[in-house]
Amino acid sequence: MEATSLRIRMEPPSHRSSDRWTGRFHLHRLIAKIASLSVLAVTCPDLRADIPWPEVVQRLAYENEKLGRRLQGHSGEYFVICTLYYTPVESGFTFERGFDATPVTKPGLRGRKYPRDFLRSVKKEGFGRITVPINGRHYLSYNGGNSYAYASKPTGGGGILVARFSAAAKLGQSGLRRGVIIETSSPTVQEVFGSTRWKIVDTGGGLRRWQVDCYYGEDEPLGPGGFMGRPRGTTFEYAYANAKIIE
Repeated sequence: MEATSLRIRMEPPSHRSSDRWTGRFHLHRLIAKIASLSVLAVTCPDLRADIPWPEVVQRLAYENEKLGRRLQGHSGEYFVICTLYYTPVESGFTFERGFDATPVTKPGLRGRKYPRDFLRSVKKEGFGRITVPINGRHYLSYNGGNSYAYASKPTGGGGILVARFSAAAKLGQSGLRRGVIIETSSPTVQEVFGSTRWKIVDTGGGLRRWQVDCYYGEDEPLGPGGFMGRPRGTTFEYAYANAKIIE
């Protein structure tokens, strides 16, 4: 029986130790990597800004207070911020892409080694897909502390995660509780995920009130450092939406 994985939904520090570069890259590779990320930041300005949480918290409180003051109250409708989480794929964590791919092992991995940044990403996202399955299990799960385990599928408290349908929310909310299905009205969310319906099956210690963390699916990471928490297939950071409980 597989243990429930933990997921840490907090932004990682943007700075990285310079030690990992020593002896791993020639100078021209380092310059090329910096240049490519600089171009990416210019062409995709959304990548340069973290979520402005103080502003977001105020906006969420204001909009939900307005909804609550209606004659019918919320009536299953909330103003939310939609964010993203995903399952990182081991193959994307290479020295050539700028990651710390030093092979390391951790408790629970039975001596097997994986790229250091891949394990860091698994710790943040909860699960990661490995290149070589172990006893038929294609994933690693983070179990808390410094411990990992092998898993058959990425799961939440409500079962197996389904790409572009499963979502996570903060525990203890009377409306956006585990098991409900919501419909979001954001054109941006529709464009990025190709979906407007989400079932809340998961949670995480870093989630905030009125935050809906939408599960993107499996992908390689966008890049090292602050880009590691984003899948390669999108530059999406967040979007506001009206969310209506439909089931």
